[in-house]
Amino acid sequence: MTDGLMTRRLVAGLFVSLDGVVEAPERWHFPYLSQEMNAAVSGMYAEADTLLLGRATYEAFAAVWPHRTGEMAEAINGIRKLVASTTLTRVAWNNSSLIEGDLVAAVKELKERPGADIALSGSISLVRVLLQAGLLDELRLLVHPLVVGTGMRLFPEGTPPTPLALTRSTTFTGGVLDLTYRPA
Repeated sequence: MTDGLMTRRLVAGLFVSLDGVVEAPERWHFPYLSQEMNAAVSGMYAEADTLLLGRATYEAFAAVWPHRTGEMAEAINGIRKLVASTTLTRVAWNNSSLIEGDLVAAVKELKERPGADIALSGSISLVRVLLQAGLLDELRLLVHPLVVGTGMRLFPEGTPPTPLALTRSTTFTGGVLDLTYRPA
């Protein structure tokens, strides 16, 4: 709540391994893909009217999703996309625009505008910054039952303690845990 007004929620969704790796899920995630997982991911997009992406995730999504069909492709291609990047000068994917200026200030302003949820998919550095800034309202983790061993972890060594409260948990048939956390 801000001055008595309801603010939009910022909801991040990530694929993560048991050892905390979030990097390159396209290399390890697909054997666990299921209808349950698709429904969970689709649900996050269905509740949102804006998708927040970092440069790397934007480039990966823009290379794939415009060429796909189906319900999730329609949702991702049709949603408004805001891209946080200090290196891109333009974005060409449908309904995409660059965030100008300070990321934290831009997200604060965006959350105060009327609208549905703001989804944040992948974009690990954004998740870290926005969680530490107190702007992330929900962290949805799809924890895969495998150890990847190498790669970027969601929370690297040196991350300040950040208490979270588990608000929902579901186990999918293939062993993936669907966990939802909110700042405690």
